[in-house]
Amino acid sequence: MTTQNSNNFRPVPKTGVIYVMTEAAKCGYTPLDSSWANLGQGAPEVGELEGAPPRMTSFSCSINDLEYGPVIGLPELRQAVADLYNERYRTGFKSKYTQDNVAICSGGRLALTRLVSTLGKSHVGHFLPDYTAYEELLDAFGTFNPIPIPLSSSNAYQLSAGHIEQEILGRGLSSLIISNPNNPTGQVIAGENLAQWINVGRRTDCALIFDEFYSHYLYDTQAISHSAAAYVKDVNTDFVVILDGLTKNWRYPGFRVAWTIAPESVIERLASAGSFLDGGCARPLQVAAASLVTKEIATQEAQAIQKNFSAKRDYMLKGLHSLGIVVDSPPQGAFYCWGDLKGLPSEVNTGMKLFQQALKEKVIVVPGHFFDINPGGRRPLGRGKYDQYARFSFGPSMAELERGIKGLRRAIKGFA
Repeated sequence: MTTQNSNNFRPVPKTGVIYVMTEAAKCGYTPLDSSWANLGQGAPEVGELEGAPPRMTSFSCSINDLEYGPVIGLPELRQAVADLYNERYRTGFKSKYTQDNVAICSGGRLALTRLVSTLGKSHVGHFLPDYTAYEELLDAFGTFNPIPIPLSSSNAYQLSAGHIEQEILGRGLSSLIISNPNNPTGQVIAGENLAQWINVGRRTDCALIFDEFYSHYLYDTQAISHSAAAYVKDVNTDFVVILDGLTKNWRYPGFRVAWTIAPESVIERLASAGSFLDGGCARPLQVAAASLVTKEIATQEAQAIQKNFSAKRDYMLKGLHSLGIVVDSPPQGAFYCWGDLKGLPSEVNTGMKLFQQALKEKVIVVPGHFFDINPGGRRPLGRGKYDQYARFSFGPSMAELERGIKGLRRAIKGFA
């Protein structure tokens, strides 16, 4: 039997979460082994939460639902998403979203993949640190130049609208990808600041692409949720693109149902991209999802998330502090703590060193260097800024967080 020459295939690195989970599996980790604490996971706990709607654990479908669905998504689900955003964020606006402003696909990474595949020759801005999967995503098609915009702990990983305008004009950006709340820092662009960002995008003709998958996870605020949709003047002429789905905000990661909200002209392009990239989201799951995408369920879920995850956030912050890990900007959203390890003993004061020692104690974390995204390896200099950071998830249950902090204490104490 002959084998294909491996030189025909380029090496494809694992994203940060996939890397740490692969290494943990080599050490015996399985999701069902309750002796482990997975503080590296990028998913929330999926079980019952106090105050949350009942979990959907079964659904039925008709014989027709065994057929292919439309590449762009089922009309009833697309309209449900449009209605949700209009009811939540666009009361009083003349311009409303319709199903023609919505595309459905199988998960957030695929939604982003479809979107970036439609970008032409241009400069696309992204932030540092940011979501690990952006690294390969921003290099996969080679049709645009990714331009990094570094954030600083001295400014609480935030930038003003004025600074953003300078970046757009100075670097010639045509698009800007923004995770909001940010993964991994948990910082949030909201209220008047978010309105000003969208005004800047409108003035400079720069498309703003908002990854809002954590928009129910808000802390120290009275807001139930937030979205750039609240500040769009015209849904078809403001080039604001919003990505969200059931994965985080509804706590159904296994459904792999996500949506993109955008001007109709963008949605048309996403339909074309989906026709060759993936062929569309599973029809039975879209049928089930339509009953979950209502204002009532979304509000109940957001309120339950904020109550339960606020307690977990506080526990994680207190636990990391007790270990000598500094969270210089406590998360305003999402479910991660971005921890500075510089004060730890030298044997565990980088993300990779701590990760390796934590595995011995059956704890998983994500080293910070994975969030220093560098599409195509275009930045040979200046790397290593986040080597002494790690991301700690408080997505799991409180019991798992408690095991995780105890395991990290053992890992660090051995070198104290």
